[in-house]
Amino acid sequence: MKQQKRLQRWMKELLKQKGLNPRNWYYIKNTPQELVIIHRHSLRPRTIKKEILKKGT
Repeated sequence: MKQQKRLQRWMKELLKQKGLNPRNWYYIKNTPQELVIIHRHSLRPRTIKKEILKKGT
Protein backbone atom coordinates (compact mmCIF):
# COMPACT_ATOMS: atom_id res chain seq x y z
CA MET A 1 0.00 0.00 0.00
CA LYS A 2 1.22 3.51 -0.74
CA GLN A 3 2.13 5.88 2.04
CA GLN A 4 -0.79 7.89 3.36
CA LYS A 5 -0.63 11.68 3.27
CA ARG A 6 -2.44 14.40 5.17
CA LEU A 7 -5.22 16.24 3.38
CA GLN A 8 -4.66 19.72 2.00
CA ARG A 9 -7.18 22.48 2.67
CA TRP A 10 -9.01 22.18 -0.68
CA MET A 11 -9.26 18.41 -0.15
CA LYS A 12 -10.82 18.93 3.27
CA GLU A 13 -13.37 21.32 1.76
CA LEU A 14 -14.17 18.78 -0.97
CA LEU A 15 -14.74 16.04 1.63
CA LYS A 16 -17.02 18.33 3.63
CA GLN A 17 -19.08 18.97 0.48
CA LYS A 18 -19.38 15.21 -0.01
CA GLY A 19 -20.60 14.77 3.58
CA LEU A 20 -17.43 13.15 4.95
CA ASN A 21 -15.48 14.08 8.07
CA PRO A 22 -11.97 15.18 6.94
CA ARG A 23 -10.47 14.15 10.29
CA ASN A 24 -11.11 10.50 9.43
CA TRP A 25 -9.39 10.43 6.04
CA TYR A 26 -5.93 10.48 4.45
CA TYR A 27 -5.24 10.60 0.74
CA ILE A 28 -3.22 8.12 -1.29
CA LYS A 29 -3.48 9.40 -4.86
CA ASN A 30 -4.41 12.74 -6.38
CA THR A 31 -5.06 12.88 -10.13
CA PRO A 32 -6.78 15.60 -12.20
CA GLN A 33 -9.96 13.48 -12.43
CA GLU A 34 -10.17 11.83 -9.00
CA LEU A 35 -8.94 11.77 -5.42
CA VAL A 36 -8.31 8.41 -3.77
CA ILE A 37 -8.67 8.58 0.01
CA ILE A 38 -8.34 5.98 2.74
CA HIS A 39 -10.15 5.83 6.08
CA ARG A 40 -7.91 6.43 9.06
CA HIS A 41 -9.23 3.54 11.17
CA SER A 42 -10.76 0.94 8.86
CA LEU A 43 -8.20 1.50 6.03
CA ARG A 44 -11.04 1.26 3.51
CA PRO A 45 -10.21 3.14 0.29
CA ARG A 46 -12.68 5.42 -1.47
CA THR A 47 -12.52 7.26 -4.78
CA ILE A 48 -13.99 10.74 -5.15
CA LYS A 49 -14.52 12.23 -8.59
CA LYS A 50 -13.43 15.84 -8.88
CA GLU A 51 -16.06 18.10 -10.36
CA ILE A 52 -14.84 20.69 -12.82
CA LEU A 53 -16.36 24.05 -12.03
CA LYS A 54 -16.92 26.41 -14.95
CA LYS A 55 -16.64 30.09 -14.11
CA GLY A 56 -19.22 32.45 -15.51
CA THR A 57 -21.72 29.76 -16.42
